Amino acid sequence: MTTAQMLKSFDLRHTSSREEVLDLFLKAGHALSHGDIEQGLGPDHDRVTIYRTLRTFLDKGLLHKVLDDEGNPKYALCRETCAHGHHHHEHVHFKCQACGQTTCLDQVLIPQVSLPTGYESKEMNLLIQGVCSDCTR
Repeated sequence: MTTAQMLKSFDLRHTSSREEVLDLFLKAGHALSHGDIEQGLGPDHDRVTIYRTLRTFLDKGLLHKVLDDEGNPKYALCRETCAHGHHHHEHVHFKCQACGQTTCLDQVLIPQVSLPTGYESKEMNLLIQGVCSDCTR
């Protein structure tokens, strides 16, 4: 599926900025920070436009937010289970201490957590740190 088709499937208007941001995610294969995106797009792209594009992608279910070990937000493409605004991304995220990349481990689910009476879960995040398969080779 092309970036234009992906944007259309999420009912998003096609713009060059949206296409370029989406291309970065597709090529990267891991979570990106706002700074990573700015660096990948170069100085011709406005910081506010990038922020608005990320916000739109989050709202439409194309991306989900990942917090790294320092509490900084990164963004990752949603898989099919997150499509069209229905976020079900309660999977483990892995941050490599060697290369610094944060990756979604979709096949590893966060264990069930029983909260005390009166508490309601809205979102769960689990970040595991270690060395990724690319860096252990």
